Amino acid sequence: MRAIRSERCAASDWNACARSSESAAWPQFAERADKEAWPATRFLAALAEHEIAERDRRRIERHLAEARLSPGKTLDTFDFTAVPMISKAHILALCAGDSWLEKGANLIMIGGPGGGKSHLAAAIGMALVEAGWRVLFTRTSDLVQKLQVARRELALESAIAKLDKYHLLVLDDLAYVTKDQTETSVLFELISARYESRSSLITANQPFGDWSRIFPDPAMTLAAMDRLVHHATIFEMNVESYRRRAALQRQST
Repeated sequence: MRAIRSERCAASDWNACARSSESAAWPQFAERADKEAWPATRFLAALAEHEIAERDRRRIERHLAEARLSPGKTLDTFDFTAVPMISKAHILALCAGDSWLEKGANLIMIGGPGGGKSHLAAAIGMALVEAGWRVLFTRTSDLVQKLQVARRELALESAIAKLDKYHLLVLDDLAYVTKDQTETSVLFELISARYESRSSLITANQPFGDWSRIFPDPAMTLAAMDRLVHHATIFEMNVESYRRRAALQRQST
């Protein structure tokens, strides 16, 4: 699927009116058409293009609401200078989304607390929603608890299938999942279900070598890692915590 972008609605005839509400747009178009002696075809085309723009805007608003992204966490507010190993150009290319999301590839961000992983994950999610993709941002532990409830109700398969509507599932703080067989088994089933069909963005405080602390079964650990990294871009964000930096700055002033 190609994301539907609002740029296709950039025709000069109606661009000045596109921000108006739908009810207000009609008289504005009619007045302009009358003043500039538009032919009927141009008038109808302008109205149709405006309707497409309005539908795109409403769609993006709905998808932003369902994405549950952290407010204020955008690419504009992310400090790339504090994470020099992350290329802003690379992130912007990923935010276009087309190729890797269509292939069900993953993004994995690893680093200590306070390194900006959650901020960058939310910022990528925001950019993708604005480009027309569907995203869900969730703490991994919260989603795992919901999936556990679904399993008890014999509805786990259905619950995981419902997540297919999201082109990108952001699983924040993977390492905070309790090392419990019931929790990690539903997480593994989710990872397996999305493998090569839907993309995931994982943030984790622990390096791959410590993921055995998440999955109690060594075989499950290897299988989960294999599925996640097979088609993945991995970012290692090992920098000093921004909270610690802020605290030190306050002490020095």
